Amino acid sequence: MKDLEITTELAVRLDWTKQDVEAMLDALGEIIGDKLSQNDIISLHGLGQFESRKKAERISAVNGKRYLIPPKLVAIFRPSSSIKSYLKTLDNNGQ
Repeated sequence: MKDLEITTELAVRLDWTKQDVEAMLDALGEIIGDKLSQNDIISLHGLGQFESRKKAERISAVNGKRYLIPPKLVAIFRPSSSIKSYLKTLDNNGQ
């Protein structure tokens, strides 16, 4: 599902305009980004948990050359148990 499809689906379900949904999703993305940069954990009921982790610096070899990759923060998402159990009930065709 692409962002336009999600925006449309949310607008229909919430009886909002697409512009209102886009503004809400933009604000949500900014809030999550801000909180993750502050090393906070964000829990959304029924969806899951976002957190940030620091990846240590490491050395990568490409074409025989070694490169130092600096440390960085990465976002991690852990789906809720309700989503996990729902996905387990689906068969291979997604039904």
